[in-house]
This record gives sequence, C-alpha cells and structure tokens, in this order.
Amino acid sequence: MRIGKIIRAGLLVGSLLGAGALVIAQEQTSQAPPPADNSKVNQRDRSANEPTADQQKNTRSDRDLTQQIRRALMSDKSLSTYAHNVKIITQNGQVTLKGPVRSDEEKRAVEAKANEIAGNDKVTSELDIKPKS
Repeated sequence: MRIGKIIRAGLLVGSLLGAGALVIAQEQTSQAPPPADNSKVNQRDRSANEPTADQQKNTRSDRDLTQQIRRALMSDKSLSTYAHNVKIITQNGQVTLKGPVRSDEEKRAVEAKANEIAGNDKVTSELDIKPKS
C-alpha cells in the first residue's frame, strides 16, 4: 500500500517536471531571431572583381598562408565566433578577408594577424562590423 503511494507520487512529480520542460522549450522556440538577410553581400560577391572562397588558389604556398592565418585567428580565444569564421581567400600571395566581426577592435585584431603573417601590403580587408543585436 505504501509502495503504491510512493510510486504514484513519483509519477506525478515526473509528469510535472516533463510538462515544465515542454513549456520552457515552447517559449524558447517562439522567440526565434528574425531570418538573416545577406542578399546585398551575396550580390557583392557575385561581381567578377570580388574574390570568393571558390577562387582560393590550390598552390601549396597559398594554402599554407591561409592555414597559418586561420590558426592564428583560432588560437586567439578573445575573438568572437564571427572573427574565427571570417573568410580567408588567398590568390598568388594576396589575402582577402571577408565577413562580419563584432567590433572595430576585433576587426583591427584580425587584420593585424593577417598582416603579420602575409605581409602589410598583401592583405585586403573587406570585414564588416556587426555588433551584437
């Protein structure tokens, strides 16, 4: 008899916890951020004069340069995920950086790392600042 009451109480508590988790999950999904609109960036990148990731050269020196810059960015834990994921496009030793970063300070940090590795006159920055909304 007593065991039956304990089991019923356990089932009741479990049901309440499950219902609470469901309510929280529904609240979180109803507050989804607005969809991203990067159509202007996509139009810019379609221009024949704009380097894109698919134009990355496959020469050993260009791949190594891109890899060294990526490692430098990834090893800096003070940078945001945005900065860690900027596009690095290397063509014949010329590096183009593209994508959003969180601040002007972060933009300068990414550019400085690329300049240090590739050389000051070898980096073109097309980084955009996108602060947290």
